[in-house]
Amino acid sequence: MVTDTGAVPDELTIHSLRKELSLYAKPDLRQAILQMINTFIPYIALWVVLVYMVDQNYPLAWISLLIIIASLFLMRIFIFFHDCAHHSFFASHRANKVLGYVAGILTFTPFTYWQHNHLVHHGTYADLDHRGVGDIWTLTVEEYRAASRRIQLAYRLYRNPFVFLGIGPGYSFLITQRYLHKWEGKNERFSAVFTNLAILMIISAASLTIGFRTYLLIQLPVILLAGAVGVWLFYVQHEFEGVYWSRHEKWDPVKAALKGSSYYKLPRALQWFSGNIGFHHVHHVLPRIPNYKLQQCYDASPVMQTVKPLTIRKSLKSFSLNLWDEKQQKLVSFRSLKEPVR
Repeated sequence: MVTDTGAVPDELTIHSLRKELSLYAKPDLRQAILQMINTFIPYIALWVVLVYMVDQNYPLAWISLLIIIASLFLMRIFIFFHDCAHHSFFASHRANKVLGYVAGILTFTPFTYWQHNHLVHHGTYADLDHRGVGDIWTLTVEEYRAASRRIQLAYRLYRNPFVFLGIGPGYSFLITQRYLHKWEGKNERFSAVFTNLAILMIISAASLTIGFRTYLLIQLPVILLAGAVGVWLFYVQHEFEGVYWSRHEKWDPVKAALKGSSYYKLPRALQWFSGNIGFHHVHHVLPRIPNYKLQQCYDASPVMQTVKPLTIRKSLKSFSLNLWDEKQQKLVSFRSLKEPVR
């Protein structure tokens, strides 16, 4: 039985866990198509209504409400995009790639570029010696103390909720994912260029039809709100009280999956909009499980159910967990730095 201390049965291995869950790692075309219907159609319909409401100068409160709902649907589309990156949404690799590119255009995220970073994340999360790609910037207490004042300031700003939930999503989705990086291969560069050109075409078409102002008044808040919620979900999935981190030589894939990833228990509506991504520990055990089977997999697995759920209220403490203390083996706050070094 898995406990909060991180203990796992000696006989439990990542291979045995994956074998146990492999039954659910089979895409279901009917469920995939149903998800596309109940997500893309409402999202498009919301855009049509919002364009009308903006043009007719409807009260800001009503427009804001629909923008919030549209941002939740966009977040759900990003979960489909995420599944496609793992080739789990459809059985066909081609279908996953096509949907991945389409969803990537809607979420301003180049598919192959993001896929590369995310797959690196899956191979390095909770590993202190392999941080830096596709994850949240996390320093140890010792690294922070040894860093220059400039780096310390940058890290504090990065970890400030007003920055990583306010400025961060806009900077990431609207700016950094628009330009090419030296490390990118041919496929990653193509996805970046293709996505940028597609976005430019959409903006041009919108400017000639509904008007650039109307497009901007809808698109900007929708993607910023969806981005903020998405960043928070990703943040709290690996930055929470009791999380597991380890140096590479001692890194345990079972502990990393069950303790290095959270089970974020959300209200039913938010669970639906977030595509069951709260079952993140299940996802990290076997990434090939599509989002529409995560709940079913969790319900059928006694091992997955031993992971203590993280509620929204408890997750708020993650705001103050900023550094990894290797001596205490836990995340600590900046405030703890004022305490005497042990």
